[in-house]
Amino acid sequence: MKSRMRILFALPFEQKVDVETNRTHPAGPALVLAAALLMNSPAQRSALAIKHAQRRRLDFLIVWGASLALCGLLSLPAFAQVDLSGSWQPAPAEDSVGNPDLVDYLGIPINAAARQWALSWDPDRLGLQEHQCQVHTAAYIYGGPHRLRIWEDRDPQTQNVVALHNYISTYEQYRTIWMDDRPHPPDYAAHTWMGFSTGKWEGNILTVYTTHIKQGWYRRNGVPSSDMITLTEHFIRHDNHLTHVSVVTDPVFLTEPLVRTQEYNLSANSDGNWLWPCEYVDELPGMPQGVVQSYMPGENPFLTEFAAKYQIPVEAALGGPETMYPEFREKIKNLKPPPKTAPTGGTR
Repeated sequence: MKSRMRILFALPFEQKVDVETNRTHPAGPALVLAAALLMNSPAQRSALAIKHAQRRRLDFLIVWGASLALCGLLSLPAFAQVDLSGSWQPAPAEDSVGNPDLVDYLGIPINAAARQWALSWDPDRLGLQEHQCQVHTAAYIYGGPHRLRIWEDRDPQTQNVVALHNYISTYEQYRTIWMDDRPHPPDYAAHTWMGFSTGKWEGNILTVYTTHIKQGWYRRNGVPSSDMITLTEHFIRHDNHLTHVSVVTDPVFLTEPLVRTQEYNLSANSDGNWLWPCEYVDELPGMPQGVVQSYMPGENPFLTEFAAKYQIPVEAALGGPETMYPEFREKIKNLKPPPKTAPTGGTR
């Protein structure tokens, strides 16, 4: 049988053509070079060699560029998370300047039980030794005067963020926000002032969910928060500014969630006072031991003081969900504020 030799011609993108069958097939670099050797023309062999070298260089550049892009992506924080680390100073706000007025429950969606608790609360109770150093809960502490430091805790092997830590100068509180997807403890676990917190990144927003918080207050004039609250927070950084949004749900004392915000500025340094020494002293001399200051229903002498001071109806000062919304102004526009009179004292 007479053997036949097939001649291979090189085509772009490293294909070969069989001149006998007129078909094209993928060809590797070795076949392309073999085809070049079968060509008689030196010019054709030179052109093919140049084209082959250019193709190899292009392939290298593509792979190199893709590798650089992959390295860049791997170096970016996952889910566009940002670094919240640093020392933060809260901007002055309504809740952080001075003490709240008595019987000022305006804008808090409290129910009747919370209102009665608050009206029975005597400010002298803060003078009891059991209450002098009582810590603000995580749902309230960010609204008062304090300094905030945030830092990360990373796994030494993976460098993943295991937790974010908060140090709050007021009452020298340490708070841990777990970032490793651990579950919350059972309902019967101990409650603390800071509670148990877990966090996750939602884009560039840190969302924190907290349970197991002790009983505290929503305003430091007797408005109570229960030990069944849940707290959802959002930490949002814009350059050197930090916005903290808190949403509290309380099945005992609130009719709907209470939303608050605080603003922080990044401190240039961490100098200054970060301590909160608190020592128990006798602030109520002559008070019999075991007496808890309180007002009986209808006997709070400060019932109208705040309303009279700002000339608003008492119904507005007593709070409730309606007082959160602008439509409430229509409801009270025909109600008169109380006259400006000094409190006459009350019965304990």
